[in-house]
Amino acid sequence: MSDEDITLTAGDAEATVQPGNGGRVGGLRVGGLELLRQGERFGCFPMVPWCGRIRDGRFRDGGVVHQMPLNAAPNAIHGTARDGAWKTARVTADEAVLTYDLVEPWPYPGRVTQVVTLTEDGLTLTMGVETYGSSFPAQIGWHPWFNRNLGAEDVQVAFDPAWQEERGDDHLPTGNRIEPKPGPWDDCFGMPGGVSVALTWPGQLRVDVTSPEEWVVVYDEQEAAVCVEPQTGPPDGLNTLPRLVTPLEPLEATTTWSWSRL
Repeated sequence: MSDEDITLTAGDAEATVQPGNGGRVGGLRVGGLELLRQGERFGCFPMVPWCGRIRDGRFRDGGVVHQMPLNAAPNAIHGTARDGAWKTARVTADEAVLTYDLVEPWPYPGRVTQVVTLTEDGLTLTMGVETYGSSFPAQIGWHPWFNRNLGAEDVQVAFDPAWQEERGDDHLPTGNRIEPKPGPWDDCFGMPGGVSVALTWPGQLRVDVTSPEEWVVVYDEQEAAVCVEPQTGPPDGLNTLPRLVTPLEPLEATTTWSWSRL
């Protein structure tokens, strides 16, 4: 199937999926309100096979050190799949299944599968990474850009993390866990019971971003958008907290955005 844009519908919700633009959800409209920042780099893109920054673009696997391109110099950021064209495996009115084969500069062959499912009151994203050969470390997550303003009051962000990863001057975690600080944030938080972040546009809409994963990056330093990014580990996690993709066990994650009218 082609990599042309896909439109999913359920009730008064409509999602645009863009296989050819990094497998991202390019738009999500609920009752005519566009929730995601528009533009080629925005929407919501999958972060795979790593999330956030890798320090100096380098990670170690056993005795081998791999170098990734420094696309956020002096670091590498957000994986490689957001820059590639994904393939459409299957589409129905309310669900799209996309695949992406891991290629250079990522040193390990494998496949990523992403499922986008739309209902009348929510969007669920599921992703899995499998290997075609040897085991390898990986991370997965999502990077949505939610519009700060939907035409009335600015969004309010509410969540209750157990800790915040202390952030160094290089925007990478130092390894210390600290008490959560007030925003604005470009920070990673730990939520051992699962990610749960409420976005409320007063008088309009509430969206609950949830995931069984324990890590979320909240980025609200930009004027136009707020990012709430569930992921399988902290930034630089390929070095500090790698998850292993093995021939017997893929790496899988999911997140759901549930909305209600106010």
